[in-house]
Amino acid sequence: MKVSIVIVLMTLPPSHCFVQSWVSGPYNHRTTQGKSLILSAPHSSHTSIRMSATQATPDVDAASQTEFPPILTELRDVAMKLHTKEQAPREGQASAPEKPKVKFVPNQADYLNFLVDSHAVYETLEEIVNKVELTDELGRFRGTGLERTVALEKDIEWMCKVFQLEKPEVGKAGQNYSEELRNIITIKDDGTKEGVPEFMCHYYNFVFAHLAGGRMIGKQMSKMLLDGETLEFYKWGDDVNDLKLKVKDEIEQLAQGWTRKERDECINATAAAFKGGGAINQYLYGGSPH
Repeated sequence: MKVSIVIVLMTLPPSHCFVQSWVSGPYNHRTTQGKSLILSAPHSSHTSIRMSATQATPDVDAASQTEFPPILTELRDVAMKLHTKEQAPREGQASAPEKPKVKFVPNQADYLNFLVDSHAVYETLEEIVNKVELTDELGRFRGTGLERTVALEKDIEWMCKVFQLEKPEVGKAGQNYSEELRNIITIKDDGTKEGVPEFMCHYYNFVFAHLAGGRMIGKQMSKMLLDGETLEFYKWGDDVNDLKLKVKDEIEQLAQGWTRKERDECINATAAAFKGGGAINQYLYGGSPH
């Protein structure tokens, strides 16, 4: 079955989150439950968000509901509410912001800051996934082929060399989001873990945003700033769709063991995931990433 996918990218000015609808196209997706999904993955430009995380889904006792919808479907439903009516007439609930009087045009230094902060977040995600004590829960997300730290390191070095730029320190946006990610999962003295569903919301939204709308950012920046050069960041190979399907199936398999409460913890983190990843996109859209 073919379904349309709406990719959302978020940015964060001082007091608002912003949304930009990007891509619509046919995708085939198979889940372990044999159901077709519509998914959404965040990050980018102009639409304010007001959302109460506790309103995402009703709190249903797991004992009274033995089968849940695919978790990516639930994540998609919450994400769509963060659209404006203009972006998603049927489902959008976010208020439309005022359009800027002067269009912001990023330069090579802005793009380099974006790459440096993105690298910091990817490095943090991989650090968490690779923790030995989280092998049972997150070991399936190691070596997926979607990792980007090595590619970004090459791109950052290349940009500094070709455009004679000094490598910047990780900005506040990258620092703050990385720190937030590190504090999500806690391991108690008895070995039980809390926060895995919430972390998976951030992992899914950040990684898949760059796999979808993020690729369009790459093309736009390449044409505007890099004389048509395609960065390693945006080179996943010919099997990228297979890699995406595998990771999405792994997310579904992990979520099959979650209670209703744990699933709500996952989907209720959507706004925070948009905010964290979207703050980094502000380097490219003229807002303050700090």
